[in-house]
Amino acid sequence: MNINRRKFLTTLGIAAISTQIPSFAVKANISPNTMIKPPRLKLGDTVGLISPAGIVDSEDVEQAQQIFTGLGLKVKLGRHILDRYGYLAGKDKNRAGDVNAMFADKSVNGIIAMRGGWGGNRILPLLNYKSIRANPKIIMGYSDITSLLLAITARSGIVTFHGAVATSTWNNFTWKYVKSILFDAQAVMMNNTFITQLTREIITPGKAKGKLIGGNLSVINSMLGSSYVPQWKGSILFIEDIGEDVYRVDRMLTQLKNAGILNQLSGFVFGQCTRCSTGDEPSLTLMQVLQEHIRPLNIPAWYGSMIGHIRDKFTLPIGIEVEIDANAGIIKMLEAAVS
Repeated sequence: MNINRRKFLTTLGIAAISTQIPSFAVKANISPNTMIKPPRLKLGDTVGLISPAGIVDSEDVEQAQQIFTGLGLKVKLGRHILDRYGYLAGKDKNRAGDVNAMFADKSVNGIIAMRGGWGGNRILPLLNYKSIRANPKIIMGYSDITSLLLAITARSGIVTFHGAVATSTWNNFTWKYVKSILFDAQAVMMNNTFITQLTREIITPGKAKGKLIGGNLSVINSMLGSSYVPQWKGSILFIEDIGEDVYRVDRMLTQLKNAGILNQLSGFVFGQCTRCSTGDEPSLTLMQVLQEHIRPLNIPAWYGSMIGHIRDKFTLPIGIEVEIDANAGIIKMLEAAVS
């Protein structure tokens, strides 16, 4: 267990405290008006850890178990959590099987992905969305886990959570939002203006309300045209990414525009584009790209929120009503995300 994780648990003062899966047919997306809020987590509950995308090793799993038991939770491991198949954490049917099994398991109260990577899109046709809707529970992750979050929100009508994976840095900042939103059922206000090292730039000032939808930009683009994306009309879109040259961000935003998504939004937040460079060739800046694509929409928008491949992360409920204030850089939940 690394020093930061051990120190975090000490600081909190609570350290004591398949078989072959068929392709399930899916129909039209669930209406945003029939969303189900999963039950909140409580101390003593069981969280299921799964590897639906990239591979992890036994040390990752051991550290994750120590973190969550230190937070007062029990841990149940997915049957195939340590499987390996090239760059994937096992065969598609087995990774999907672990997702389906965790939702169907009555002893499991929440599900957290071990890490992102790649592989989420591959298992979307193998998820049992009917069973997932019948057994609503918290599922959380980010990066490639965007695939599962959006598909489950769209197809099962369950609020999902864009937030820390098990291998994230579970520090006080991250835990604050996990606890407030997932345990205490609070409608919180997310504001990072006090984080001095973070650059925040207003694209278009103003306030807006709408259903919060989003995740990793590259993953969202890879899902376009499929039946696994939510309804965009009137939504607040948040995005983040890592390791993409600016021209690629331009290309992906152009695709969102050409797909008719950007002009349906009521608000826009770009969290962090970590290690997104202009490269060695002549390039636009990231802000130039954002201004060209987003400013003409005339919707409240800004860049620089605590979302993405960074140490300190917000927990963002996908599918609930929020209000954003681009001037102040605030995302305000208008309702609790759990029941």
